[in-house]
Amino acid sequence: MEKSAIQQRMETFKAFGAALKGATVYFREDWGVLYFDLRGKMFGLMTDQATEETIITLKNLPEKNEELREMYPGVVIPGYYTNKNHWNSIKLANEELNDDTIKQLIETSYRLVYQKLTKKEKAEIEG
Repeated sequence: MEKSAIQQRMETFKAFGAALKGATVYFREDWGVLYFDLRGKMFGLMTDQATEETIITLKNLPEKNEELREMYPGVVIPGYYTNKNHWNSIKLANEELNDDTIKQLIETSYRLVYQKLTKKEKAEIEG
């Protein structure tokens, strides 16, 4: 996949993550990654440069993570620098997982983190 296509995917996922209620996506200087944040809690990480190695790391249920790794070997791998049971990394240079599928995975990760928030935090997000 061309660098420009990877960059486009990155922009799509960054915008999608930032559009979720209460979420922000920003460059986290100390980690050198794009950080998907919900009330100070991480629901995703993404490489900040478009290369063949660019990944997005997302949370999911352990059994779903295993299923995705089996369905997409070499594309979906255990989470890079994260808990391997709860996080997967997805290589964006590969199109086996289309943008809509990855958006669904971003939303799942967001919802898993949202569920752990306090009632007060949820109320603030819902406005």
